[in-house]
Amino acid sequence: MNKMKVFSGRANVPLAEKIALHLGDPLGRITITNFPDGETSVRIEEDVRGRDVFVVQPTCPPVNENLMELLVMLDSFKRASAGRITAVLPYYGYARQDRKDQGRVPITAKLVANLLTIAGANRVLTLDLHAAQIQGFFDIPVDHLHAGPVINEYVRSLNVPQSELVVLSPDEGSIKRALLHQKKVGGAIAIVDKRRASATETSQANLIGASLKGRTAVIFDDMISTAGSVVGAAHVARCNGAREVYACATHAVLCGPAIERLRDAPLKQIIVTDSIPLPPAKQLPNIKVLSVAPLLADAIKRIHLNESVSRLFE
Repeated sequence: MNKMKVFSGRANVPLAEKIALHLGDPLGRITITNFPDGETSVRIEEDVRGRDVFVVQPTCPPVNENLMELLVMLDSFKRASAGRITAVLPYYGYARQDRKDQGRVPITAKLVANLLTIAGANRVLTLDLHAAQIQGFFDIPVDHLHAGPVINEYVRSLNVPQSELVVLSPDEGSIKRALLHQKKVGGAIAIVDKRRASATETSQANLIGASLKGRTAVIFDDMISTAGSVVGAAHVARCNGAREVYACATHAVLCGPAIERLRDAPLKQIIVTDSIPLPPAKQLPNIKVLSVAPLLADAIKRIHLNESVSRLFE
């Protein structure tokens, strides 16, 4: 009865199905519906007593609905006597509020960590947190994966000569991430000097580092939300003579004016992963979606067999 079983919420069923396919076992049977008043109803349709259960549910938009659904699922598995419950969050919502940067505001990244633990999660498997220190908000084990290997492999397949490639950080806060990618894909490094006017408005002023004239710029970020940062960086790159500009991000949140901005941006290709489902309304011709299912499946298998997860990135 210690067999591993993967279950999925409704947030990203296609990704969960791909994970199950890589593991060679179908998704666990579960029924999730809503009561007439909108409350979430969950029933597990198979015995999970003593089993190693993995629940795949990114807390992507609609964030509150998907988060509540995950909490109800975790409670269901806990009360069904699952041996170990791992919450698999390809995208961790509320991660941007990870500190008190002004008075009388919450730290919702910590609140969500508490909710997941109390609901019944014994460990968490997540992908490219907005801030790595969120792992410290949990009192249970957290396996923090990175989509870098998946994205880097695709960038290398573009066959851009090293002398023409520039890894471009969209702001000063993303320098460390850009350096990690540059170490794997090669090329030079440059940074966009970004100034934030408000929570939703930013302005890009100067370019620091390598020259972009006649070269290919590749922008790396953890997510594309309203697309202000990545589009601003793309315009700076073109104004500084970049021949082509690519944008790479793990999470395609794409909210607010993101689609309109990306449609009009000087970007040859936008490379994202399937950590968040991309509905037809958000699918642009130059968006390339890479799957993180093999990466998550390998991590799930290693956790189940009590093997090292960090070896995936060596």
